[in-house]
Amino acid sequence: MHRRQFLLGASSLAATAGLGVGLTGCSGGSGRSTLTVLAASYDKSVGSGITEQWNDVIHAFGRKHPDIEVDLQLVPFTRIDQELARRVKDGDPPDISQGNVFAGYAEDGDLYHASDVFKIPVQADFIASFAQAGEVDFAQYGIPFLASTPRLFYNTALFEKAGLSGPPGSWAELRSAAQALKKAGVHTPYGLAMGPEAAEDEALAWMLAADGGYASSAGYDFVKSENVHALTWLRTRLVADGLAGPDPAGLTRTKAYEGFLKGRIAMMNAHPLLLGSARQAKVPCAHAPFPKENGGAAPPVGLSDWLMAFRAGGRRKECSAFLNFLYQVTSVRRYGTGQGTLPVTVSGSRALRSEPAGKPLRAFIDQMFDAEFQPMGRRSWPAVRTRVQRTIGKAVEPKGPSPRAVLDALQKAADEAERTAQHQ
Repeated sequence: MHRRQFLLGASSLAATAGLGVGLTGCSGGSGRSTLTVLAASYDKSVGSGITEQWNDVIHAFGRKHPDIEVDLQLVPFTRIDQELARRVKDGDPPDISQGNVFAGYAEDGDLYHASDVFKIPVQADFIASFAQAGEVDFAQYGIPFLASTPRLFYNTALFEKAGLSGPPGSWAELRSAAQALKKAGVHTPYGLAMGPEAAEDEALAWMLAADGGYASSAGYDFVKSENVHALTWLRTRLVADGLAGPDPAGLTRTKAYEGFLKGRIAMMNAHPLLLGSARQAKVPCAHAPFPKENGGAAPPVGLSDWLMAFRAGGRRKECSAFLNFLYQVTSVRRYGTGQGTLPVTVSGSRALRSEPAGKPLRAFIDQMFDAEFQPMGRRSWPAVRTRVQRTIGKAVEPKGPSPRAVLDALQKAADEAERTAQHQ
């Protein structure tokens, strides 16, 4: 979950963030069943807090369902996937868990289908792009949670200093804006965050803008010509000219956000949390759709953590009650969003759009329906993602291996990971 170090860095699920901390809706009693929920806690980083308020959710749920006690077990976000994997291996999975990966558990038969635990109107209310990203073999197992999509942020004061009147609407305009910003003395005109923290998100944004992507229905497809073109353009038209800072391959998402807030980076692809952070830092900024090469809005990269409901404990009824409560519109609005995350249901999105406080987020909400995702439904993706994070940045280094060579190596690694996953 390293890519969330900034996005979710200042969250406060509870006052204590250690393993095994429990929060319950009411005190225990006879005749009550216990539902275990494993969730991530977040340390503090740059930026503003995200209100998750698990304890408030659980207390509200307990008032409505006094026969179900919720045992919330918090794990530091850097360990949530490892802790869940250990517990599943030991035969002691939680009833509901937050995490980054779900495909392997789904393929092993460990998870309830979403249709097993959600009422039809509630499941149908999920934004389709996010629900589909949670599918394995055309059935939904991953339940979107803490979702977001990025847009192109730009520092309006630096743009004015460089004589620019508005955001770029194409790659040519982005390059021209970056040249003007560099001439005006800006340290990093575009913050190309190709460092290992979130390189897979940044690279995918550019590939989607060139009509590429990591995979198709047939499997991984790193070497498609659109991907080669996107990385080659970045390498020759942005990085080689010093328009993306001294070391894009080492620039992490967290450092890029910090650079933007300090006025050293003028443009970057960023999530809505940056709105509040920029306001606190008094950095004048605006945002626009990330541009396709020849103009128009590119599909945004969808970002989400996931909830999963495990079969092992046999508590389908309790899981269903809790999840339906969590995703009803009042809960989604009150507990499921913050400055860095957006509602994952249509009704929640409409409710937030209708409120004055939701006005700054409307553009982010509206583009969620067009979001495209990394291949989350593939068991092999976690291993492939790690390889992408570690190597994709080399493709934009002017003296590094060619973009085609980097993508060829990723394709071979992905094919091998897929073969390995099929034998697990």
